[in-house]
Amino acid sequence: MPTTVASAAPLRTGGTRSRAGNAMARTRVGLLDGARRAVGTQGTRRTTMNDIAAQAGVAKATLYNHFRTKDDVWSALVESEVRVISGECAELGLVDALAHAARRLSEHPALRQVADSEPVALAGLLARRPTAAGWRAAEEAVRERLTAEGLAGDDLVLRWLGSHLATPATPPSIRTAAEALARGLPPDPAATDRRAG
Repeated sequence: MPTTVASAAPLRTGGTRSRAGNAMARTRVGLLDGARRAVGTQGTRRTTMNDIAAQAGVAKATLYNHFRTKDDVWSALVESEVRVISGECAELGLVDALAHAARRLSEHPALRQVADSEPVALAGLLARRPTAAGWRAAEEAVRERLTAEGLAGDDLVLRWLGSHLATPATPPSIRTAAEALARGLPPDPAATDRRAG
């Protein structure tokens, strides 16, 4: 039987992050934070790659090491925001999760700036595009949550959440609508089949 030495360095599995990989990930997070701040004050159209780099506190070349175009930045930003909101909802009950997500979309400063100054850009966010990373992340998060609850209706939930991009609502009305939505979601037939089998 082989023995292990307590002081031996841990073996790294191929593909795990290195310090350089961690630094790249932190830089990317900083860039997306800079993009979020820039869009929150200027909108997407007036925000330049220089603005994003300046808000992130990095050189423009660093930004281009991560993103080729502004569209690449916006795509990554939308996906990141969806994942953040999904993470915030992970430990909440279904009604609380729905209300929290809708409230975050209604109050998001960058979304409100885009809605006020660039309705065409907002319409692009509302258009369901299965190839867009943000839509895929939202669909995945909603589907996983509803499946865990034994419910179906992910399309209905996505449409309801999407409505808060264009038409923000107040927390009390969001809560009332979230309760009604949760009550109206149908059971997932696959969950019923799994329990029967």
